[in-house]
Amino acid sequence: MDLLKLERVFAGYRPEEPVVRGVDIELGEGEFLGLIGPNGSGKSTLLRTITGVVPVAAGMVEIEGTNSSTLSRRQLARLLGVVPQEARCEFAFTVREIVMMGRHPYLGRFRGPGGEDEEIVTEALELTGTAHLAGRNIAELSGGERQRAIIARALAQKPRILLLDEPTNHLDINHQVEVFDLLHQLNQEQGVTLLCVTHDLNFAGEYCDRIVVMDRGKIRASGSPEEVLTGSLISEVYGVDVRVEPGMQGGGPRVIPVSRKSRPHLLERGI
Repeated sequence: MDLLKLERVFAGYRPEEPVVRGVDIELGEGEFLGLIGPNGSGKSTLLRTITGVVPVAAGMVEIEGTNSSTLSRRQLARLLGVVPQEARCEFAFTVREIVMMGRHPYLGRFRGPGGEDEEIVTEALELTGTAHLAGRNIAELSGGERQRAIIARALAQKPRILLLDEPTNHLDINHQVEVFDLLHQLNQEQGVTLLCVTHDLNFAGEYCDRIVVMDRGKIRASGSPEEVLTGSLISEVYGVDVRVEPGMQGGGPRVIPVSRKSRPHLLERGI
């Protein structure tokens, strides 16, 4: 049974104008699925539909075989951990306090965190390499450190699926690699199931088991990085000329945009 299944899902902010149109997606346990596509293609709206923030106008979202519309917010929060594009922290919380917020779906109105919650938070901090930052004010951290702390908060929920919306947005290349290396480690060593929206085609090709391409609210392609990251498909969907080269040492394919400046030289070389 798939952990997550979308069947002919239509969704949007206004029922008469769906942003997501007839989407079918299946996500198996332990899979690392990348979701790519141009701006406005419906990727982030699709994630919000899965979490219940955007209502389903038609079709069905199933999580572990259960229609998500029948689940309470607390039940959804126990199944889905979410890492947003940008997590704003208005107050002076420590990293440990932020990660402890991930335990909220398991706490009663009059029950504070117990020993088990403390252990789960400690484990999440250790898994994300943020244990040494536990006492720091999250506002004082670098972008990469803050993002790892937010991932730790999502892990503290003990979710069945981790949903990430452009987790490397606004990060420099060093921290981008750091975040994707962490996600790969969580997937391979801890068996965490991941659905990740990203604009970086090369990170998707390098780290994801499978990639889904969205365009104008619909699925244009789905398959392995080698099947999906082709020059013809990417050029058509994104409206830009690209070259696709094999990855190094068994890595995923590399997508290289072709600028107007370099195009004549490539034609001379027959590329």
